[in-house]
Amino acid sequence: MGTADSTGEAARLAELLSTLKERSGLSYGALGKRLHVSASTLHRYCNGDAVPADFAPLNRFARLCRATPEELVEVHRRWILADAAREHRGKGGGGADVVPAADSGTPADTPVARDAPDAPDAPDAQNTPDAPDTPRPRRRLVLAATAGVVAVAAVGALLVGRLGGEGAGAGAGAGEAAGAARGPVASSPAAGSGSPSPSGSASGEPSASPSDSGTPSASPGSSAEGKPAAPAPTGVPFHASVRAHAWENQCSQRYLVDREPDAVRPPPVEQDAPAWVAAMGAVSADEQVVEVTLQGKGSETVVLQALHVRVVRTGEPLAWTDYGTGVGCGGGVALRAFDVDLDQGAPAARAADGQRPFPYKISESDPEMFRVTAHTGGRDVSWYLEVEWSSGERQGVFRVDDRGRPFRTSASDGRPAYDYPPGASEWSEHQPG
Repeated sequence: MGTADSTGEAARLAELLSTLKERSGLSYGALGKRLHVSASTLHRYCNGDAVPADFAPLNRFARLCRATPEELVEVHRRWILADAAREHRGKGGGGADVVPAADSGTPADTPVARDAPDAPDAPDAQNTPDAPDTPRPRRRLVLAATAGVVAVAAVGALLVGRLGGEGAGAGAGAGEAAGAARGPVASSPAAGSGSPSPSGSASGEPSASPSDSGTPSASPGSSAEGKPAAPAPTGVPFHASVRAHAWENQCSQRYLVDREPDAVRPPPVEQDAPAWVAAMGAVSADEQVVEVTLQGKGSETVVLQALHVRVVRTGEPLAWTDYGTGVGCGGGVALRAFDVDLDQGAPAARAADGQRPFPYKISESDPEMFRVTAHTGGRDVSWYLEVEWSSGERQGVFRVDDRGRPFRTSASDGRPAYDYPPGASEWSEHQPG
């Protein structure tokens, strides 16, 4: 948890949290007891004195306060901006891009942009010593002029080399989110573009695949005046954060595990679900909710053209045991911004509950959060998402997956089922109803 000034983005987040708290009629103590958070911590959130480094506590807080689907999205949007502002202040106002914190265990699928290297300072002509009055041999003048040209060329070559090296590093480093993270398989570049067509993955840094068309008229990294020119933008122009295991509430999610009850750990809370799933080798049962947050870099606007579902593999449902994350929670606020029926021959992400369909626009100050609910009643499906995007003359396809691996969802109909009631110390057979 980080501290925050009670101004700006943190104040706007606190205002919404305070409104939800007052409307719920619950005290800080009552809310904290149900959320397993101290009352003083909740009070600091609602006063704008602190911004949590993780969104999960605010997500549970808003749901407990009966926030509407629109309010939940707005809480998430304000938290992204407040967290970015807090980290920006913590770095002393540096210009580095700030990536919103993700769930523990979630990527942060967030490619982090590296700062471009500073261009070497050009020598200041005014600081050079005055030339003596006595004439110099012509040979020395020619040598001096030649040395000056070589120095300018060396500076340009150095800058191009450093920028090129960074670009290569971004492409090779696409593994931040994939193996625990994300060691992605980059999407193929969009076809038909006459400019670089970057592609990327939520599991790591994007890589740019420039098209063959278009030859620069000047030497790379230099302008007609011989000064280093600003490099053309490359890579995916936005940050991405993916929560592969978002829940409707503490009791909504069930998992299939190929273990007997005495070998299965007690169910996790939502923010610990990724680690629990990895340790147990669990697969989402019947339904999986994925939250994708996209935030632009810098001032450029990015148009998100479409959201596609790609099926990698499908088969018979897993013959594993069904385990629930809790019982006795009651109904919650259902958010199904985009619904995916994995039992269809060609699954598609369809806008639900009045959600506006694609396209969308994002920027650094205007992020978007998309909640995708995928479900199956009779199959075991491995799948991922693709986001088509464009920014100016650039376009590409961005892959959204679970730490470099496809999401996996399997039907559980007819499988043995177990629950872990509050206060229990072991799993017990599921009681329907």
